[in-house]
Amino acid sequence: MWDPQVYGRYADERSRPFFELVARIAARSPRRVVDAGCGTGELTATLAERWPEAEVHGFDSSPAMLSGAPAGDRLSFSVGDVTRWRPREPVDVIVSNAVLQWVPTHRDVLLGWAGALAPGGWLAFQVPGNFGAPSHALVHELCRTRWRDRLADLVRPAPVGEPAEYHGLLAGAGCRVDAWETTYLHVLTGEETVLGWITGSFLRPMLDRLRPEEGEEFLRDCSAALAEAYPRGPHGTLFPFRRIFAVAQKVSAE
Repeated sequence: MWDPQVYGRYADERSRPFFELVARIAARSPRRVVDAGCGTGELTATLAERWPEAEVHGFDSSPAMLSGAPAGDRLSFSVGDVTRWRPREPVDVIVSNAVLQWVPTHRDVLLGWAGALAPGGWLAFQVPGNFGAPSHALVHELCRTRWRDRLADLVRPAPVGEPAEYHGLLAGAGCRVDAWETTYLHVLTGEETVLGWITGSFLRPMLDRLRPEEGEEFLRDCSAALAEAYPRGPHGTLFPFRRIFAVAQKVSAE
């Protein structure tokens, strides 16, 4: 189960890619803006601030994440699944931040969203691209070995593509595309920093599978593995985090 408090431990670091993604959207006066997989809704509210005349709607599959969503005159939220969402009318801006890595069929989802855009509309998404990093590889190794009887089936290949793949996918759907990658070097302070980060996201399927006492033991194993890969230095723990971005504008019909 998603926990907004755990996920929000590094809210500033997690929100930076969202703002850098949205900054590339050049929509001037959109009427309908959708945040697909909006989490707590705090970042969705910034879309309403940027486009105050737009109807801004955010949806997320987790009622817990939406429990404290902000209110606004032209801001609304609902529980929904990104794989099933279909707009009733064309949308001017669709944003999805760090969601599609959880969706095995997300390439089909992206094509559906591109088709739902109004002429000249914008689709922007960001996904983590660090699935080969020690933060993930070491956990997967634990799942395949010490925890194989309980967690081996949760190990999966990298669930996202490279920027060039998304460029080709959306260009083929009739969009002008800007795709890129960025590696952030987060400086985390305190104890159990990297473990605390992934507990709020990557580890959720494992922890949901395990009984509470098993979960505590699994976290201890993860902590021991991560401590060597991410040593604490005099200025904090350095945590490189690669992310993949794409912003696409639907080409208007001639």
